[in-house]
Amino acid sequence: MERLTERKIVLIVRETRLEELKARFNTVSQARFYVKQLGGDFSDYEEEDALYRKAVADAQQEIARFGRLQLVARSFLPNFIFGPEDLVVAVGQDGLVANTLKYLDGQLLLGVNPDPRRYDGKLLPFSVGVLKTVLPEALAGKRPVKSVTMAKATLNSGQTLHAVNDLFIGPASHGSARYTLRQQDRSERQSSSGVIVSTGLGSTGWLASVVAGARGIAAATGADVSQPPVETTLRWDAPKLVFSVREPFPSRTTATEMVFGHVGEGAALIIESHMAERGVIFSDGIEADFLEFNSGARVEIRIAERRGRLVG
Repeated sequence: MERLTERKIVLIVRETRLEELKARFNTVSQARFYVKQLGGDFSDYEEEDALYRKAVADAQQEIARFGRLQLVARSFLPNFIFGPEDLVVAVGQDGLVANTLKYLDGQLLLGVNPDPRRYDGKLLPFSVGVLKTVLPEALAGKRPVKSVTMAKATLNSGQTLHAVNDLFIGPASHGSARYTLRQQDRSERQSSSGVIVSTGLGSTGWLASVVAGARGIAAATGADVSQPPVETTLRWDAPKLVFSVREPFPSRTTATEMVFGHVGEGAALIIESHMAERGVIFSDGIEADFLEFNSGARVEIRIAERRGRLVG
């Protein structure tokens, strides 16, 4: 059967939990023994793996009918070069869509839910079964597209890192981060467990848990939390970022006044590291893909020039 187009369609996949266990224990039987010894249900791992493999195989078959298929594992994303006209399809959980989106520069991304009974799929509006309809429409530009605001961290060394959900700036372990936080004409030297900067897409994730925890602690210690909270849940395309300082520690040399705020278009949040070692910046929960952030490093965090584009 002749393909609809010669455009490349890149299929992004990830390892299942079973594959990760197999890599750790060498064989499936050894992995099964380990999980069962701890009282776990190994059949759940096997079912998840089987359903995911079938979804990927079915997606490959459909994609090959419409364009040139290229299969890429998530672990290769940081080094993979996408073509400007590529259509990208991610089959997996919401996190795979976010991890993929930050490496794209205007390419359309289509999220596919391999197991709707298992995953809510906020970023996975499609099942494998509808690819036969959605793919040709997306290739022809006839599908709605959602714009996603991204964050960008730029070090004074010139290194950059993009984020679809959030950036983390802080220690690589559970130690304290020491830095100076600057926004417009305000600055403050702080010690904390790190700073989170969230986009609209990420505002319902890590940031929401930080805010919920802060409100719970405030209520438990007698503070009045009856007033409506400051807006923290943003639209995906909102032209602002939200920053929150985790567990700020007041001392003779560190303060706790600048612990929450917004970063609008054209503005920047500037953080200067005072950590001798193990300071890091990573995005979207991918700790392996990080920038070093030690003494002398300064990072500017802004709304990224480029936007994510999700097929709806």
